[in-house]
Amino acid sequence: MALPEQPVTLTVEQIVELNQKLSHLRHDINGDLALVVAAAELIKLNPDLKEKMRATLLEQPPKIRERCDKFSAELEKLLGITKA
Repeated sequence: MALPEQPVTLTVEQIVELNQKLSHLRHDINGDLALVVAAAELIKLNPDLKEKMRATLLEQPPKIRERCDKFSAELEKLLGITKA
């Protein structure tokens, strides 16, 4: 990873946009995690639902990873961080 050699200055608009993206990221990840918790609770209450809830459980980690990767890439671009 190559960091900028000079200080990075962000405009107020860039900070607002970054804050909005971070807020959306937190909201989306909380939603994904809520699905995991709900599926686990349903399985606990009714073990027969295990196979039906399996897909829901398995879909969430890749969605969370993709969201984090996208936000990280946008943040790195904004801050001038490159892959060396």
